[in-house]
Amino acid sequence: MSNPVFIDIGVPAQTLELRGYLKSLGAEISEENADSGILTDLKNIIEASSICWKELSSDSDVEMVFNGIITLILVVPETDAESVVTLFCEKVGKAPPGDKRGVSRLRMLNNLFNNLDDGSRNRAVVLTSMVRLAGQTDLLNMVPTDVDKIRTWTAKWELSTAKLQNLYRTLYDALVECKASEQATKVMIELLGTYTEDNASQARDDAHKCIVTCLADPNTFLMDHLLTLKPVKFLEGELIHDLLSIFVSGKLSQYQLFYKNNTDFVQSLGLNHEHNMRKMRLLTFMQMAETKKEMDFALIQDELVLGPQAVEEFVIDVLKTKGVNAKIDHMQKKVMVLRTTHRTFGKHHWQQIRQRLVECDSNLSAVEGQLATLANIKLQTQQMLSQQS
Repeated sequence: MSNPVFIDIGVPAQTLELRGYLKSLGAEISEENADSGILTDLKNIIEASSICWKELSSDSDVEMVFNGIITLILVVPETDAESVVTLFCEKVGKAPPGDKRGVSRLRMLNNLFNNLDDGSRNRAVVLTSMVRLAGQTDLLNMVPTDVDKIRTWTAKWELSTAKLQNLYRTLYDALVECKASEQATKVMIELLGTYTEDNASQARDDAHKCIVTCLADPNTFLMDHLLTLKPVKFLEGELIHDLLSIFVSGKLSQYQLFYKNNTDFVQSLGLNHEHNMRKMRLLTFMQMAETKKEMDFALIQDELVLGPQAVEEFVIDVLKTKGVNAKIDHMQKKVMVLRTTHRTFGKHHWQQIRQRLVECDSNLSAVEGQLATLANIKLQTQQMLSQQS
């Protein structure tokens, strides 16, 4: 079978050529162009293009066919193109089980994405398809996932809230699938930020997922910002919100009591109790370090329910998180805290920062005054020396 070669010709001639080639592969498609114009021609061609995955063994041949289709899609006015872009993404982006052409599929979607106008809303359709496919094939390195970049794009596209949420939700699922939990959390927070007071109740599932992802992530320790999100606030009074509140500001003993009373609930979330215990020990230690600059091993052992031989190992584990900077005094069996990260950041922390800035400003003013005095003394000295000479 000859390789497909599509030359730069007029649109009607190109659709005729594509129709004829797909027909030769065995697709059920008329060789004649539709009377209703290019949109119908494109839909016919895209529907028939499925034959390429079966009949063409070379990725380059498949890509040549679909890249020819892309050149036609780019001719269609923006206002009319969404239906054909969506259909193209369905045919290219939905890979059947066992498909080995994920890289090739993503290249074609990326080609369409990059050739659409920067402000085209159809870019969101393509990006959503790319992200979904990349998550299923563990190829997220081939698609943009940076939240700041995507936020900039979506602002240009002026998407409806529903489409924006669909994009973020798809990206979140893909990141979770690829075990990029920290980045997934950022995306979910961005998603929850799209809800308002009026529709926060609709975000129940998203808020629930966000909380569970944060709790399960071994590297996420600061979660007080979640409590300010409207969809999370809507969950107040429910067990999931109570559990989050414990991880935000509670102690290990509070988690133990919660788990004792709600074991089935915690397990239903898919959370690992031992992992929860480890995280709560770390968080409780961080909270203790805020007010105690020296802590005996005995106190740590008692508060964190640790065996006598486990205290040093635990403190070393804490230091690895960089949430606390401390030194261990092995002789006196003490921990000296040098610095700690605050678990929560409330009004009094902002007041402390304000006070420090005021003090800093005052100190700078004093230094400025001293420099001015020294400058005057220097000037007077130079004048005296000048007069003497």
